[in-house]
Amino acid sequence: MTSAIALLGLSAPSRPAASHAEVSPVRAPYAWRNVRVGGGGFAPGIIFSTVERGLAYLRTDMGGAYRWDAAARAWLPLQDGNAVSSYMGIESIAADPVNADIVYLAAGMSARGEAAIWRSDDRGARWRITPVPFAMGGNEDGRGLGERLAIDPHRPATLLFGSRHDGLWRSDDSGAHWRKVDSFPVGGLGKPVQPRATHGGLSFVLFDRAHRGRIFVGQADPGAHLFRSDDGGASWLTLSGGPDDSMRAVKAALGADGVLTMTFSDAIGPNGITLGGVWRYDPATNVWTDVTPDRRPDAPAGGYMGVAVSAQDPRVIAVSTVNRYRPVDTVWRSTDAGAHWDQLYQRSTRDVTQTPFLAFDGPADFGHWIAGLAIDPFDPGHAAYVTGATLYETRAFDRPGAVPWKPWTRGIEQTAIITLISPTGGAPLISGFGDIAGFRHDDLTVSPPNSHRNPYLTNTNTLDYAGLAPAVVVRSGSSHSREVAGASLAWSQDEARSWQPLVTPGRGASERTGDAPIIVSADGAAFIVETEQPVLTRDRGQTWVRIQGLPVGLRPVADKVDPSRFYVVDTLNNRVLRSTDGGAHFMPVAAQGLPADLSSAQGRNREAQSPLLATPGTAGLLWLNLGGDLYRSVDGGVHWVRVGAGLHVAQFGLGKAAPGARWPALYAIGQQAGQDGVWRSIDGATTWQRINDDRHQWGLRFRVISGDPRIFGRVYIGTDGRGVVYGDPVARNKKS
Repeated sequence: MTSAIALLGLSAPSRPAASHAEVSPVRAPYAWRNVRVGGGGFAPGIIFSTVERGLAYLRTDMGGAYRWDAAARAWLPLQDGNAVSSYMGIESIAADPVNADIVYLAAGMSARGEAAIWRSDDRGARWRITPVPFAMGGNEDGRGLGERLAIDPHRPATLLFGSRHDGLWRSDDSGAHWRKVDSFPVGGLGKPVQPRATHGGLSFVLFDRAHRGRIFVGQADPGAHLFRSDDGGASWLTLSGGPDDSMRAVKAALGADGVLTMTFSDAIGPNGITLGGVWRYDPATNVWTDVTPDRRPDAPAGGYMGVAVSAQDPRVIAVSTVNRYRPVDTVWRSTDAGAHWDQLYQRSTRDVTQTPFLAFDGPADFGHWIAGLAIDPFDPGHAAYVTGATLYETRAFDRPGAVPWKPWTRGIEQTAIITLISPTGGAPLISGFGDIAGFRHDDLTVSPPNSHRNPYLTNTNTLDYAGLAPAVVVRSGSSHSREVAGASLAWSQDEARSWQPLVTPGRGASERTGDAPIIVSADGAAFIVETEQPVLTRDRGQTWVRIQGLPVGLRPVADKVDPSRFYVVDTLNNRVLRSTDGGAHFMPVAAQGLPADLSSAQGRNREAQSPLLATPGTAGLLWLNLGGDLYRSVDGGVHWVRVGAGLHVAQFGLGKAAPGARWPALYAIGQQAGQDGVWRSIDGATTWQRINDDRHQWGLRFRVISGDPRIFGRVYIGTDGRGVVYGDPVARNKKS
């Protein structure tokens, strides 16, 4: 049994603001917004309210939950106030079948993260959070299964949750306390030992509104596919029949006629699925019927996952394929309970003008990873399905002819940001995303016309711009495969509008995998690539020279004003190196004032933000994060002073100085006196102010931060799941 945590505000449990001399009040409140891309990531499940027209919820695998606001015509993020990283992975959502204001979330990223049931009685404005002892996997394999959390329509205070590892759980007080259902035939396989392993467990729970006490539970582990109770869960039947033991029950939908439509796959997905099927179970006759849309022996590889039944006509059913890459994933629709099927991708159109990146290098395809599919219970023509990159909707699901689909993503920013830069000229922001490459953002309120191309790399790992010639930008990236087939480096001379691939001689292993960073000099003339043999080019890759004195595996930084200077922290030998000849040679500098051990400046991985930054507009002004302690040098690394005492810095960035200030504005993700937050300093890190608040925490899932060198106060933050957020100071009203 677990106890509930009462929560009165908009956020999850967070550390109270500490009383400490170093913590300054927020004297300049911030307004926070998303940089618009539109969708962008995997949202495994969409849930329509059965009580109120126009009310829907969406769960994502690492960006929290959203609610569709019909009046605002936008999706509203429901967990931006949350401060617990794991709670941003949503395992399941349950919308109350009686009261439209009540909604529940099953929140937990992985088997080793915190897990809780969230309850709101005002559609997600405020939450009561109950930590639970059973693990979840909102961002693990099997995240498309469900829904695992269900509410008894006859007794709405009763909930059941089908867990991955620990069997079936029950609450009879609206989720405040939970106990394991000992009468259920399956107790679970237990939490996996291997770090990245998981189980499918109990894949869905469904209460039958038409038959009080009847409950169905599916299983995606080896064994029986389906269990039934007719007495409210006091006893259970193990139902035989259906597909063979190689299949896993992944999702189900219950029609008004009491018949269950189930989707099956040979793995829990979203990857690794090669076979699947669709079956219907009629409890009145105890008969299973195979209604798989494509039962040909040579049917395309892939399975089935999404499933929906029309509320108006239970014979109208729809299912989606999953992991069917050849020719493409699709949605099938039937009007006669699966006797005949219509494959919709062949007569569908997709208008992606509002999120044009979905077109990539050609017309937008139907999608992949279609784990979630739903038909609006109030409008049989309104249907939606999710993909690995967006959410599509149509208002013509029940009509003949072409089916027009559009992204249904206004307000949704479900992406992982790896890196970003705000150059001294041109576009205010250039980003590097995971999975969808990244963008040049001319207008922060408009989805960019396309992602980085030539080469197109799914992940952009590093970005750099020339401080005096910001039209010159360079990037490195990687693909989903272990090695990049072509170039992993690129350069642009038109502010990232177009790109040219770049390949070094020999193309070492780190370059093939996308681990080699690229750096550009202040004037844009020279590129340094830190591959197995660090090299330099001054003619855009026509010729290369070997760099002397620069060890392998480091990340140099270019001075933003002096083209002759580059700097690097040599974590292998605990020293600072500098080049004064445009990168051809690196030599040690005194580095007085730094500790003897500089190993904490070594990046955790290729995606980690650099701990060493050079200041736009000021030659030789450097900032270095050593294990949370911030240091400053005004003479190109010869002398250093520790600054920022009282704030433990995780990542930091630089922006335009405050009017009349000596130092650039500093922005940091960090902790001070027990308070995690986003901080700003305008006096060289002598004092800090927290600029976010308890309503803007985004799970504290931060990857990169930067100020804007042209707009004082503007800060950009790359999150892991909620896209790019940016903040601007809010002017206070002057007292008369």
